[in-house]
Amino acid sequence: MLETCDLTLNYESEDFNKYLKTLQKRLNLLEQQVQAKKIPVLIVLEGFGAAGKGSTISALIAALDPRYFKVYSTKPPTEDERRFPFLQRFWAKTPERGKIAIFDRSWYYDIYLPAIDKEHKLKKYAGKIREINVFEKQLYDDGAAVIKLFLHISKAEQKKRFETLELSPDTRWRVTKEDWKHNKQYDRYYETFDALLNATDSTYAPWHVIPSTNRRYAIVSVYETVIAALEQAISRADKAADAPVLPIRKSDDIKLLPIPKLRDVDLNKSLQKEEYRILLKQRQKKLFSLHNMLYKKKIPLILAYEGWDAAGKGGNIKRMTSALDPRGYEVISIQAPTPLEKAHHHLWRFWTQLPKDGHIAIFDRTWYGRVMVERFEGFCSENDWHRAYDELNQFERSLYEWGAIILKFWIHIDKDTQLARFTERQNTPEKQWKITEEDWRNREKWDLYEQGADEMLSRTNTEYAPWVIVESNDKQYARIKAMDAVIEQIEKRLKEEK
Repeated sequence: MLETCDLTLNYESEDFNKYLKTLQKRLNLLEQQVQAKKIPVLIVLEGFGAAGKGSTISALIAALDPRYFKVYSTKPPTEDERRFPFLQRFWAKTPERGKIAIFDRSWYYDIYLPAIDKEHKLKKYAGKIREINVFEKQLYDDGAAVIKLFLHISKAEQKKRFETLELSPDTRWRVTKEDWKHNKQYDRYYETFDALLNATDSTYAPWHVIPSTNRRYAIVSVYETVIAALEQAISRADKAADAPVLPIRKSDDIKLLPIPKLRDVDLNKSLQKEEYRILLKQRQKKLFSLHNMLYKKKIPLILAYEGWDAAGKGGNIKRMTSALDPRGYEVISIQAPTPLEKAHHHLWRFWTQLPKDGHIAIFDRTWYGRVMVERFEGFCSENDWHRAYDELNQFERSLYEWGAIILKFWIHIDKDTQLARFTERQNTPEKQWKITEEDWRNREKWDLYEQGADEMLSRTNTEYAPWVIVESNDKQYARIKAMDAVIEQIEKRLKEEK
């Protein structure tokens, strides 16, 4: 991709300033339209050192309303950031709908820097490259414009610019020993950049290589590229309401495991009170010990709870957490999304609540709301939930490849048991807060939700993030089964770590 770039192009026209003002007016108008149509915009600037990323950003934002954009300068991840999946810090910085995020270096930095400086082969990062492509595709599918610019200069031009910067006391500090090292490694950078751009160039997030030897030409090219991309995004947003419904998406490289239909699950399983008491004590003692091992090995654990209303999720979680060190876990109760959460991709609020390595996150309700409540209550479009199954599988695969243990529970009861528990709650003053009109309305849709749950389980049951159907007509049996499943998965991972 880089070899096709003509670095001799220039822009010496006397009308440069006049044309630039025309471009700035056009960009400012497009920014207003982007805001009105609630289109999130990500502008990525990568390129060789001294190619002019900083000055290009300064020229670009001169046309923008500062209330609606933010510039991020990407550095190597901090020690704390390394404790999360590598894309987590970038998911957290994705813009709200209608706003612009400009990245001076980006998620690509975490790949090419170690690949070059530590002489790692780029193929070592094939998993991360796939995650980047998925990340950008998910943002695009959600309506975002992903604009990627690579500022290209030659080795000689880079050296010339370093020497010019060193001549002035005011700019000498900007050139480091690392910069000169990188100039000597220019050919290695070139090879890595070229391979990376080719691996991540796509129709939904294409790379635009900007010849940057001539600064005027580079600035005009960046403006023209951004303007064209925003016009395309606005046109796409205008046509979104009439977009055809696409089939449910499934990635060919994600293998699904069989799982029974809910109606075929035997719910007649129970424990005697004394047996339960003994087993509970044993399992909690074991979990406490394993929690310490997870912390020492820096293995994150993510437990996801879904299931019927009144199935016993809260009590199950309470018995689970009673065995854990309170400093090392968090229970995250998922409610209806806030206005800020609605202004982002539906996975944003989950990417921003992940546990550090060695810690445990327990989600009471999860990202599966997209294909259940949001689907059946009309809070998302048919295309939204059609692609969501694959998005959720990709999300969980990213967590698994980061190193997390992921276990998902469907807490299952029958319709009669739910009715008995609803009635008890309604007739018991201290439990009445647990029952709402919405619970009764949802109960009327039991058959619909059961069908949806069966589809959800079958389309998202993977080896790396399996579902466990927990029979919960007897809450005591359910609590022990859930603990046994967690213990089994932790012991399996610890064995693999040896």
